[in-house]
Amino acid sequence: MPSIDLSRYETKKPQPQKKVSATADKETGGLLAFLNKDISFGSRELPDRKKEALYLELSSLLQAGINLKSSFELITADLKKEKDKALFASIEQAVLGGTTFSQALQQSGRFSMYEIYSLQIGEETGKLIEVLQDLAKYYQNKIKQRRKIISSLTYPCIVLSSSLAAVFFMLKFIVPMFGDVFKRFGGQLPWITEKIIGISQALENNFFNAFILLVITGGILFSLRKTEKFRMWSTHILLRLPIVGNLVQKIYLARFCNAMRLLINARLPLLRAIALIRQMIDFYPIESSLKKVEDDIMNGRSLHQSLAAFNVYPAKMIQLVKVGEETNQLDYFFARISDQYVEEVEYKTSSLSSAMEPLIIIFLGLIVGVILISMYLPLFQMSNSLQ
Repeated sequence: MPSIDLSRYETKKPQPQKKVSATADKETGGLLAFLNKDISFGSRELPDRKKEALYLELSSLLQAGINLKSSFELITADLKKEKDKALFASIEQAVLGGTTFSQALQQSGRFSMYEIYSLQIGEETGKLIEVLQDLAKYYQNKIKQRRKIISSLTYPCIVLSSSLAAVFFMLKFIVPMFGDVFKRFGGQLPWITEKIIGISQALENNFFNAFILLVITGGILFSLRKTEKFRMWSTHILLRLPIVGNLVQKIYLARFCNAMRLLINARLPLLRAIALIRQMIDFYPIESSLKKVEDDIMNGRSLHQSLAAFNVYPAKMIQLVKVGEETNQLDYFFARISDQYVEEVEYKTSSLSSAMEPLIIIFLGLIVGVILISMYLPLFQMSNSLQ
């Protein structure tokens, strides 16, 4: 592939369209290993926030007529971490040495093949700025969605954690103190008081063993997290959970549709786009279904027919994809589907957060109230017997 012509970014003049190379689908050596490395758990990829800033600033500078070298110098000047400066400087030097921008990102090992292929197509078609803008929008939406979900669930989680900590403190320290007092006085304790003291003693005697068991269970689950059977069963259980299952499904469907929109809009062949997304989507039902979808498309089936064979894709989505195929506007309809699912996820998380707050307070308030009543009930009985 020829290197990027830096001079074409120095003016605002529109660039002539180039025909997409027939060898666009050919990769450099060891691509499969590189793909797996990019998408693996705990990978060295640049954080989404930094990717968004890079693509947004770079597209703006190139659109303003600044060449790629000067654009990188301006972007690097604003960086605070030496690690990031070194990364961007290495990319800049690779491009100046004759390497294409997409290949320079690939060599850095900090970017996914999703971005690399999109940028490669942008270079070949003369639409690099448009691809950069699309990538910036993609990561902007991804970050925005994640922040809204986190902000919606943060308060309920804080309330739940603090309340459970208060209950644990009462069972671990307060209840045993009352239990010792009741033993000195003797007599028959109320049924509810005996049960609460029994729970407290069980917690006291088995706390260390329970903690060790929890750590071992967590370690086993962590070691099995990448196995196909574990991923299959864990997602199967997750999707069957009320409310949460549907929410998780919509989140990953929105990411799938947005990725399809971007890659199709970048004129990437459908099979190549599906193959890349299958490598990127870390959600077993979608990832496994795309393997079969690839085979179906190669055998002449349409995309909507292939997707319809899997329950993870809703019927409404299938119909919109069908219309997109018939009108040759798949990117537009995938964008609509993605926006719709993002809005649904935001609405449901906000509703879930609003509903969880009073329910958590009421539920844990009842637990604390039962513990307090169980502790004071014997005191009331003793005071009555002394009168």
